[in-house]
Formats: sequence, structure tokens, C-alpha cells
Amino acid sequence: MSSNTFSQGAQVEHQKFGLGTVMSSSEERIVIKFDDHGEKKFVTNMVMSSLKKSDRPAPAEKRGSRKRKTAPATA
Repeated sequence: MSSNTFSQGAQVEHQKFGLGTVMSSSEERIVIKFDDHGEKKFVTNMVMSSLKKSDRPAPAEKRGSRKRKTAPATA
């Protein structure tokens, strides 16, 4: 992997889309999951000037909450 690509899991900041996490990266393509804009795919060479490394910790994945079923009251 070249020095101009970010490793998987790296935290980055994009000028337009804000903070995100690198999902995958290669010489040709980079996939970033942004906090507020979802997953975006870019041509690596074209997006590198718009990205900078972020020092923030990776966000915790949100887990869906489920309502518990309550047993009917017995009289």
C-alpha cells in the first residue's frame, strides 16, 4: 500500500462530508463511511487533497434497540 492511502479504520475529515472512517483503501479507490452522510466511494488520487487525518477515536457502532415483550399479567 502506498504512503498516500489511509489504512482501514483510520479516522479522516473531508472538506465537504465531515468526519468519517476508512472502510477500505487501495491505489485506485477509497471507501469512507461518514458520520452524517453514509458510505461514499472515491477515486483515491482525486480525494486525497480533500482528506486530512483526524485524531478522534473511532465512533462506537450503534446497536438497534428492541422492545421487550412483556408477559400478560395473570390474575
